[in-house]
Amino acid sequence: MENAANVIASVQAMTAIAVAFMIGMGAIGTALGFGLLGGRFLEGSARQPEMIPTLQVKMFIVAGLLDAVSMIGVGLALFFTFANPFLGPVTAALGGH
Repeated sequence: MENAANVIASVQAMTAIAVAFMIGMGAIGTALGFGLLGGRFLEGSARQPEMIPTLQVKMFIVAGLLDAVSMIGVGLALFFTFANPFLGPVTAALGGH
């Protein structure tokens, strides 16, 4: 019985670590993307001020896509946190404890 509890706790702990990496890497990627996007927007608008409205629209579209990628990561992390698909096979292998 105690061995089963240790295995389940280990699966939950590893899932928590994976969730932390998913959210952290998504945040880092989004931050880098927004930094590059903002820098290139400022470069382009400084070189050609008449293109600012066009560049701004494109920047906001890409910013929305960038946010969507990290939100998908957060959604997957929440799925693994609250509906852990790894616990079912472990519980079945341990005899339904």
